[in-house]
Amino acid sequence: MTLRFVLNGAKTELDAHPMARLLDVLREECALTGSKEGCGEGECGACTVLVNGEPVCSCIIPVAHVEGAAVLTIEGLGGDHPLQHHFMNEVGAQCGICTPGMIMAAMALGPAPTLEDVKTALAGNLCRCTGYAAIYRAVMKWRGLEAPPSMVAE
Repeated sequence: MTLRFVLNGAKTELDAHPMARLLDVLREECALTGSKEGCGEGECGACTVLVNGEPVCSCIIPVAHVEGAAVLTIEGLGGDHPLQHHFMNEVGAQCGICTPGMIMAAMALGPAPTLEDVKTALAGNLCRCTGYAAIYRAVMKWRGLEAPPSMVAE
């Protein structure tokens, strides 16, 4: 089946089985390997991408669901996005498996999220290395907000 959608701002047309996982198509057909497979069941969020601005776990979405949609992956941020810098500056990334999904989930937040908004937005993304304080600090600082004193690195 020929699918047409916008991928990282570029019109894209490719042949793929409509029930192929979006994650596999992105990684294998489009050579975009930033989205990671952590669980393959939509439980960990490592494969999160934005579809029409909404975060989705690409490991459980058939590629047919993005026909006519706009898909944004971590590569679409260009590698120099301020949120990526905040993740590094706040040591919100260690092994890197969850980081692309965390960043993409955070991208869907509004301009002035509360700490609770950030926690809710990232609740579907699991990190096994850093704990979450550094990740929350990075997101809050990206939005120009102060992290609560209890979350400030010493």
